Amino acid sequence: MRTIGYLGPKGTFTEMAVNALFPKEKTVPYTTIPNCMDAVSNESVDIAVVPLENAIEGSVNVTLDYIIHKHTLPIVGEIIVPIEQQLLVNNQNKEEWSTVEVIYSHPHAIAQCHDFLRNVLPNARIQYMNSTGAAAQYVNEHPEEKAAAIANELAATVYDLSIVERNIHDYGNNRTRFVLLAKEAEKFSSPLYVGDKTTMMFTLPSDFSGALHQVLSAFAWRKLNLSKIESRPMKTGLGNYYFVIDVEHALDDVLIPGVTAELEALGCGVRILGSYPCYSLNKEKDPVPK
Repeated sequence: MRTIGYLGPKGTFTEMAVNALFPKEKTVPYTTIPNCMDAVSNESVDIAVVPLENAIEGSVNVTLDYIIHKHTLPIVGEIIVPIEQQLLVNNQNKEEWSTVEVIYSHPHAIAQCHDFLRNVLPNARIQYMNSTGAAAQYVNEHPEEKAAAIANELAATVYDLSIVERNIHDYGNNRTRFVLLAKEAEKFSSPLYVGDKTTMMFTLPSDFSGALHQVLSAFAWRKLNLSKIESRPMKTGLGNYYFVIDVEHALDDVLIPGVTAELEALGCGVRILGSYPCYSLNKEKDPVPK
């Protein structure tokens, strides 16, 4: 039996992702994303599941930066989970929930519910937590506070909280992409499978005009579709960036090695962060990688 580490505590969206892919495996929650990734690096767990990108708020930078700078852990899979945020309060405070003075949640969850908070609870103070599950746990343990948590239905069940307002997120098509990290490629069998993807990172030569255009052309003429491209600072000085690209294609013997060789010929540094299967809890609404 494998051991799966995830961003905890119990009741997070990450746990929902883990339960969907690994319903029979041993799971271990960690309080932070770096702690979870460290655990798979030092072999305390076999696989780490952490959030990488949200459809509304964009990339989870701590995850991406840790993959790039701290560990050489390959991405071995991803799963996309629909995000539905609920307003939770301690059961003894549910009749007076509209007078809550503080709202606890993860920064991304707070941002996803901006309109609701501004219109319904404009005077409530915001307190950021490491996860939505941690927020729900805190509200459960502090019934004396006039407090609420933004979290999911699983957290309401786990921590015995009342859902006083449902689906308070600003946008209906809200999803989060979670990645699976492991020291070695893992094989997963799941009916949630929707396709394959390869994630690559590259740096540009400093003295090559039009280098980014040349990089993108290497994918274009091979008809490799890119679902995402973004830059992250190299942390060596202003103007120095890594570029991270998601290619909707599995690592093969011809196309992606050809791209790698062409980029290296241009003087680019190239690193494949992972080539992996993709899964989704919302298959009918998610684009299928080719």
